This record gives sequence, C-alpha cells and structure tokens, in this order.
Amino acid sequence: MKKILVSLLIIGTFSCKQAKKDADKTEENIVEAVKPEVKLYTFSGGNVRANMLELFSQDTTYTGQSKEFADAFYVISHPKGNLMWDAGLPEGLVGLPEPFTSPDGAFTVSRKDSVANQLASIGMKVDDIDFIALSHTHFDHTGHANVFAGSTWLVQQAEYDFITSEETQKNNADNYNAIKALQNTKKFTGDFDVFGDGSVVIKSMPGHTPGHQVLYLDMPEHGPLLLSGDLYHFYENREHQRVPSFNFDVDQTKASMAAFEAFAEEKGAKVYLQHAKGDFEKLPKAPNFLK
Repeated sequence: MKKILVSLLIIGTFSCKQAKKDADKTEENIVEAVKPEVKLYTFSGGNVRANMLELFSQDTTYTGQSKEFADAFYVISHPKGNLMWDAGLPEGLVGLPEPFTSPDGAFTVSRKDSVANQLASIGMKVDDIDFIALSHTHFDHTGHANVFAGSTWLVQQAEYDFITSEETQKNNADNYNAIKALQNTKKFTGDFDVFGDGSVVIKSMPGHTPGHQVLYLDMPEHGPLLLSGDLYHFYENREHQRVPSFNFDVDQTKASMAAFEAFAEEKGAKVYLQHAKGDFEKLPKAPNFLK
C-alpha cells in the first residue's frame, strides 16, 4: 500500500510540473503571437514627371513616353521609437510658382509642403524622429534628410562609402550635400532589424545604387508589406524585370529583384511601389495611418 501511495505521489508531482510547463509554453506562444503596435503614416514628398521614360530601361522600350511618379516618404511609429523612411524631393521646391525642370529636360519636379508642417499633422516634431533611413541617396529620396541631423541615420556601409566618397563630393556635390548633416550614423551590411522584434526590417537590395535597400513591415492588422524603394519604379518594370539605364549595377539589380520576389512570396507580403501613383493612392494619407 505504501509503495502505491509513493507511486501516486510521484505521478501527481510529475503531472503538476508538466501542466505548469504546458501552461508556461501556452503563455509564451500567446506573447509571441501579439505583434507590436506598428503604424505606417504616408506623406507626399512631391511629384515627379519622367519626361524621358526611356531612361528606365536598358533598351528602347519606353522611347518617346513619359510618366507621372509619386514621391512618397513615410513615418513608422513603433512602441520603441519612430523611423522615417525616405525624404522626398528637396524642400527648396516648396513655394516655387512653377514646377522645376532639370537642365537636361529628363525630369519635372515639384513639392508643396515641408516635412515639419507634415509631421505636425500627426502631432510630431522633427525631434520625435529617432531614426532616418533612405532607400538610397538619389535626389528624390534625400530631399529633407539634413533636417534630421539629430536622428540616427541607418545606412548600408556600401551606400555610405559611395555617397561620402571624394568622387561623389566632387562630381555630384548636390547628392552629397543633401545628406552631409547626418553625422549620427549606424552603418551595417545586409539586413537590419530596426527594433529587434522582426516588425520593421531593412532589407539589403543593392544594384540601383551600391547600398540600395527596401523596407519590410509586419503590421498587426494589414499583415506583412514591403516598400520597394527604387528597386521598381512602376508596374511594367516589376512585371518584366526591367532595369533603368542609370542603375549602378545591372547584375546586382537583377539578383536583388529575384531575392525581393522570393522574400515577398515567402512572407505573403503586399508590395507597394513607392513611385507608382496607384500604390501611393492605396495607402491612407497622414494623419490617417495603416496598422
């Protein structure tokens, strides 16, 4: 009888411990399932008319065509901080009576409002932006970057080396000057998890420039999405995998396109092309947000 009681006691103790382990595991799974409250605010950084659309292909596909592009920038609000993704067109365009056309006639650009005014629409100030990340350092993505000298610039080492090089400073001073105030930098190579929980991840996709990158968001309600940077400028180029004539490296671009599509499929991510007006119009505009 004594042996039976001891056996029952051992079994009971084991069962209690196992039940506690199961309960703890269930609790862990519940915690893991709760995504952080990430909000995506979309703003207009201006408008671009590509007057020579043939620049966006390696061949003559688009000769004689033009296209209107959106030029968005974004604020991602996370419980651990705020990230600005891209920086629109130069703020020197604000207040001009007419759109500005580049000397070569390739682009006509305009911008209506400053970043400070636009942030005010969501109750933020410049100092509220903890991080700024640029998909790349072309003029239509670095417009108000220098305003955020107090923020941490998240940048691929290859892009930093490219834009701060003596050659760029000499031969493309405007591009360098657009980011030169960003002295507080976090340089990295490859993917970078901004807040450490997988909800906001910068993905390395070089080729358009040496350190071009895209942004992955895992939204609590919308689900996963990707902001394309300039990997693709418009729908036809994504469909046919066309590479602009001015890209830094064609082979790198094609490899990045393949990696991007594979990752989007793996995650079931909705892709938003940042320059495609249709995709810009799908997103709620600040002060409204996607979550």
